[in-house]
Amino acid sequence: MTALTGKYTLSQYFEREIQSQTRHEYLDGKIIAMTGGTPTHNRIISNLLVALYTGLKNQPYAVFVTDQRLWIPERQIATYPDIMVMPEPLTYQEGRKDTLINPVLIAEVLSASTANYDREEKFAAYRTIATFQEYLLISQEKCYIEHFQKEGERWLFTAYESDRIIHLNSLRV
Repeated sequence: MTALTGKYTLSQYFEREIQSQTRHEYLDGKIIAMTGGTPTHNRIISNLLVALYTGLKNQPYAVFVTDQRLWIPERQIATYPDIMVMPEPLTYQEGRKDTLINPVLIAEVLSASTANYDREEKFAAYRTIATFQEYLLISQEKCYIEHFQKEGERWLFTAYESDRIIHLNSLRV
């Protein structure tokens, strides 16, 4: 990820993002260009998307992939998670119809350049969202998923390898 120099307002970020051919994250005044995914990254996202759509059929949730912006007000971050599950009806950032604020589940496919950020700073930011209940970090290198689930005020961690079944309790699937 490459940062543009200078400090930008949120309004300037939205103006630039509307006109841009590439996606950018907004991190408290900094605009950072996002890198593209690999075929493996995209295949993992596609497989998870199909599983979520199938599991959530006839339930009041919407599933979004990579191009849907999420606003995290407490951290002043606008980001594009790989996958988000939102309860219906959707809740938007005030004054916008292109930015959501209330995910229940977020999944990120890890890459060498973003793995530490996804595990640390990004997860810390996501945890400030009141509706956020589950976080999946999915390896591209091996069959391995890190599953974080909120239980009360704590976050429980479970590692999944091979062909184990993951239960997403917040979604009842």
